[in-house]
Amino acid sequence: MKSTIAAVLVGSAAAFAPAPVVQQTSVATQMAFESEIGAQAPLGFYDPLELLKNADQERFDRLRYVELKHGRVCQLAFLGHLATTVGLRLPGYLSPSENIRFAEIPSGLATLDKIPLAGYTQLFFFVGFLEVAAWKQAEGSFPGDFSASSLFPVGWVGDPTEEDKIDLRAKELNQGRAAMMGILALMVHEKLDGNPYIFFDPANGFAPL
Repeated sequence: MKSTIAAVLVGSAAAFAPAPVVQQTSVATQMAFESEIGAQAPLGFYDPLELLKNADQERFDRLRYVELKHGRVCQLAFLGHLATTVGLRLPGYLSPSENIRFAEIPSGLATLDKIPLAGYTQLFFFVGFLEVAAWKQAEGSFPGDFSASSLFPVGWVGDPTEEDKIDLRAKELNQGRAAMMGILALMVHEKLDGNPYIFFDPANGFAPL
């Protein structure tokens, strides 16, 4: 588990690389990417691991694509953590052959010990299917544009202006970054004392959920 958390920490740091203090690696890099979406107040251009040192646009686009993907996955993970913690479950069986019902699956990291190998195998191939066949990057468009996907096309709602599109893309980046830190915090707190959520009760003060 320690190695898992360490890997998440490294991944989260890497995902933030193309994002917005001004710890620039070079004047050239600063000038090249300081105006990109995501390089915004209060941090501005932020590349603490120097992943963009001497990088070209192709390298930046690749890192931005990875950042967006991490952010989207973590938004789903955070919502899933919240939903299962309050008791929401699918009906029926997770594994009929092993007599495991969805209602018996705990929330948080404890889930990992309850899912059978066949379940992990299905997840592996489903994620691979989404990656290879379902969602495809639109050629020539900005990183993370999956409107070219034939099975599950993703596009704009309504007919936003170019300014609105930039605003929406910046918001998605920020929400994804917040979700990456959020799910990481839940995992760390859960391993520390088993209480990932702390709420304030006016009668009792701060208390775990």
